[in-house]
Amino acid sequence: MSTTTVLIVIVIFFVATVLLGSLPFVHRARQRRSGAASPHAPVAVSPPAVRTIDEPVAVRVPTPATFSSGLASSRRTLRERLASINRRRPDETAWETLEEALLGADVGVETTMATLERLRSTAADQDIVDADELVQALADQMRAALDADRTLHATAPDREGATPVWLFVGVNGVGKTTTIGKVGARLSADGQLVVMAAADTFRAAAASQLQTWADRCGAALISGSSGADPSSVVHDAVSAAAARGADVVLADTAGRLQNRKNLMDELAKVRRVADREPGAVAETLLVIDATTGQNGLSQARAFAEATDVTGVVLTKLDGSAKGGIVFAIEAELGLPVKLVGLGEGPDDLVDFDAESYVNALLGVDADEQG
Repeated sequence: MSTTTVLIVIVIFFVATVLLGSLPFVHRARQRRSGAASPHAPVAVSPPAVRTIDEPVAVRVPTPATFSSGLASSRRTLRERLASINRRRPDETAWETLEEALLGADVGVETTMATLERLRSTAADQDIVDADELVQALADQMRAALDADRTLHATAPDREGATPVWLFVGVNGVGKTTTIGKVGARLSADGQLVVMAAADTFRAAAASQLQTWADRCGAALISGSSGADPSSVVHDAVSAAAARGADVVLADTAGRLQNRKNLMDELAKVRRVADREPGAVAETLLVIDATTGQNGLSQARAFAEATDVTGVVLTKLDGSAKGGIVFAIEAELGLPVKLVGLGEGPDDLVDFDAESYVNALLGVDADEQG
């Protein structure tokens, strides 16, 4: 091999060595230009995505029902009947329309006739010349007629120191047990210690339903076995309440059919037992479904005779177009309506207020009262 050939081989070897050694540097330079990370450079770690928590959803708190909202159906029906006599001088046709409107609202025949007789006299004395004034005069008269004492008594008359008992009576399906639960919640919220008596021993679901309400409001529940003597359950509840220093016993009873004499006799017995020491019956509240209309009046008569009813709880007034039953109950039976149900919520069982009731029923603005 010549010297020239050897030199060429050496030069080629040297160049190849230089080129191979520079490859890593060229690769890194290209990576820097392209923005790629070097395998030897620290990798930038992105911070973990922060999981945001949704803003709390605003929970809509139901607005307690009012007389105006609860009587919307009754008011609409009554005002539709009265629409034909608006803005004209009352004539015989107007009086007939007014009579039909009151009867349609279940005010009752006797009460309607008596109401209109007084109203005719008022219209003549005051020289009422249009129907709007006539409706206003009717509202004034109705408010004056609903002047009963609606006090819910915390103690029985002349029985100071005895454990007060509130009996709730009425036929099946009127909302008796639910009414007791709402009353219990209301009294408990006022700081009273409540004992509930599940004396409806003939309806399997009654005790469990009342237990749910008792748990909600912190009341104690005394119950018996299915088919047990209701009087014994009430007796046990009163004894337990007296021992615990409770403020009141709320006693549920079975749905008594007013045409079943044996059941009514049994209910009368429950009242007698509840009124014995250490208890005393402070209230006997008849629960009536407002949607039953005049049938509720016949119920009231039978229960008043059997149990010395002291007042009425009118439920489901918001679901009835016949809210006028209040007048028939009070005028014909002399029983004050003490509580009314204006909705399904626990706060929708309210004290009956005659002024708010009449204003809402007739659609009369309270500011227009004479």
